[in-house]
Amino acid sequence: MAQKPKVDPHVGRLGYLQALVTEFQETESQDAKEQVLANLANFAYDPSNYQYLRQLQVLDLFLDSLSEENENLVEFAIGGLCNLCPDRANKEHILQTGGIPLIINCLSSPNEETVLSAVTTIMYLSSPGSASHPELTAMPVVQCMLRFSLSANTRLRNLAQIFLEDFCSPSQVAEARSWRAHSALGIPLPRTEALQQP
Repeated sequence: MAQKPKVDPHVGRLGYLQALVTEFQETESQDAKEQVLANLANFAYDPSNYQYLRQLQVLDLFLDSLSEENENLVEFAIGGLCNLCPDRANKEHILQTGGIPLIINCLSSPNEETVLSAVTTIMYLSSPGSASHPELTAMPVVQCMLRFSLSANTRLRNLAQIFLEDFCSPSQVAEARSWRAHSALGIPLPRTEALQQP
């Protein structure tokens, strides 16, 4: 794990983050990319880094990485976005740059950590005070959350239940239940789940 530099907290931190971004963009090694993205996701946890991460376009780097075939890169990228979402400016950037479909796609990841981060990120993006974005509670998403609410994974089950109760109307949930037999509408469950379709 990268250590924070013991120099001026402003100039040093920006320079260090810039070096990480440059390494990610220039390295050919998948292992190095994973390590750098994991470090950037960890830095995204600290609100004092938000300004630097925006300046270095790390939000776009995370969004771009959601389309990677490497599941580890996707996991670290959605984790980084999840860490950045509580900030209003970061949230608006994600919403305005077409991030919603990329994040929703993560719901079908075979990696449970990716799915958990995606659900949490969708909840942050849907939080009160945000402009309404119907894609966040579109029928496939609500149907997917209904299925997650029956998951054997306690964290996933609890997150899905909170989403259904706090971010969806009763009519949306009822409609999703009525469509559950139509598998064409659904977002696939993570492969680790053994739920049966009704």
